[in-house]
Amino acid sequence: MRISVVGVCASGKTVLAQGLQRHGYDARSCAQEHSYVPDMWQRIARPDVLIYLDAGLATIRRRRPNTTYTVRDLDTAHHRLRHARQHAHLIIATDARTEAAVLAEALRFLREHAGPGSSTQKETR
Repeated sequence: MRISVVGVCASGKTVLAQGLQRHGYDARSCAQEHSYVPDMWQRIARPDVLIYLDAGLATIRRRRPNTTYTVRDLDTAHHRLRHARQHAHLIIATDARTEAAVLAEALRFLREHAGPGSSTQKETR
């Protein structure tokens, strides 16, 4: 099963993809938030499962203290990610979660919902 992880900057895409890889999944992070191509996540990886991570501006600034990220940048990222969010199988807001908790949520979802032909979408806040 091929898994792509998309989301705003500093939402934990790389960390989650690496965690899923450690558990034997073919997972990659996709920097969709930097692309004007709405379905880049589909074109590059052709995933069986798409996981969308979100984070608020305060979280982004806490995780990346030297960032110049603004509300406008976050709005732009959300706009660029709207196609991915609409097609995501799992949406996780990472603001109040540790890296381990995000990984646990993704693993739980993959075990319970990501069987062949699944079209389940789940959002966790």
